[in-house]
Amino acid sequence: MTKLNGYVRSNGSVGLRNHLLLLPTVICANQVVNRIAQQVQDSIAIPHQHGCSQVGEDKERTHQVLVGMGRNPNVGAVLVVSLGCEVINAKEVRDEIAEAGKPVIWIDIQEEGGTIKAIQKGTDIARKLLKDIESLQRVPISLSDLIVGVKCGGSDATSGLCSNPALGNAADKLIANEGTVVMGETTEIIGAEHLLANRAVNTEVKQKLYQSVERFEKEIERMGVDMRGGNPSPGNIAGGLSTIEEKSLGCISKGGHAPLQGVVEYATEIPKKGFYFMDSPGNDIECVTGMAAAGVTMVCFTTGRGTPTGNPIIPVIKISGNEIISRKMQDNIDIDVSEVLIGKLSLEEAGRVIFNEIVEVANGKQTKAEVLGHQEFSISRIGISL
Repeated sequence: MTKLNGYVRSNGSVGLRNHLLLLPTVICANQVVNRIAQQVQDSIAIPHQHGCSQVGEDKERTHQVLVGMGRNPNVGAVLVVSLGCEVINAKEVRDEIAEAGKPVIWIDIQEEGGTIKAIQKGTDIARKLLKDIESLQRVPISLSDLIVGVKCGGSDATSGLCSNPALGNAADKLIANEGTVVMGETTEIIGAEHLLANRAVNTEVKQKLYQSVERFEKEIERMGVDMRGGNPSPGNIAGGLSTIEEKSLGCISKGGHAPLQGVVEYATEIPKKGFYFMDSPGNDIECVTGMAAAGVTMVCFTTGRGTPTGNPIIPVIKISGNEIISRKMQDNIDIDVSEVLIGKLSLEEAGRVIFNEIVEVANGKQTKAEVLGHQEFSISRIGISL
């Protein structure tokens, strides 16, 4: 029986890490949270460019992502820092995070009297919050408590032939144990969306998947641009991927073979267990950010060309089927499954290797992205800035 330990939150959600998150509601608060993070070791700041000059759905998305990051089970406590005149309502951000049952405190730079005073007060609060959550202990959890995102980036021919189907095998193992797997990247299922749709549990889910692709295609048409050169990217093409359809066929294989339970919007909480698709950009950092804000607690990320992408609050496991890249970028690659291509390893065996790594990382083993401090964070925008 697989032994797992994690952090069970008061609302029943299960985290694999226990971070103190320093959350700016607006770009103008970035300097304050960065300075607090410098003085409070083991705290994590997520500076960003948003929070003001936004309206409508665009503003709501920023709000949703910030709240989702704070509510993620890997976060033990949150310090919210606002400027005081931004469009994002800091009180609402605080209150919605607090609904998850974790400690959350809000300070406002203007109310505190400026940058220096806000840093001083924020540092004192952060130290107290960190001390409080450090007393929390890991307790036994189940494989069914895991919510794992599957992502690919910097793909090449080995991604679709090797690392993606191997990851799909691991995804099937997790779902067989009643876990949850989330796949994103709407841009990268185009041309193969019908194969994913055929796995939908009902017509509603199937139609929602098709609508996600149609919405993106219409936006590209409205802009009057051609995807080629952006997706597949120059690196994808150099790695042997000639069309988006070819890339998509490899992309969807990382989701395994389980029925598609639902399609959720970007950064939207996953409603129940099983396999889900998130309508999200293919952009590595924006996609992983959306997953983290949806409550995903770990991401398995395949790459043939090599990419260092990490995340501030969730561990990201890097998997490659490219022997040269695995050796060349060993600082970044956690798992090399390239032996599948020469018959020394079956996809089943490679899937087991990935599955075992998922268990180890869930139990606290740090990924290379975590060790190196990769904390990339980016919110996918909808509209223009005012």
